Amino acid sequence: MEKKVHLRFSIVMSLFMISIMSFVVTYMNIGWTDQTISKWLESFAIAWLVGFPLLYVFGPIFKNSIIKSLSK
Repeated sequence: MEKKVHLRFSIVMSLFMISIMSFVVTYMNIGWTDQTISKWLESFAIAWLVGFPLLYVFGPIFKNSIIKSLSK
């Protein structure tokens, strides 16, 4: 059950964060043009392919580190 929760959390969190961050960076680089949405979607796809696996793998490691440091 915990694995399913972690997978769902990683998907939702990565979609949320990467969509916002990729849009902000795209907008800051090119402004609002006819290409903004298409460039944003391209950068989102690349960023999500990198970001989701990183969040899925390293999320539990960071979570455990924080829990250990707070319990001291």
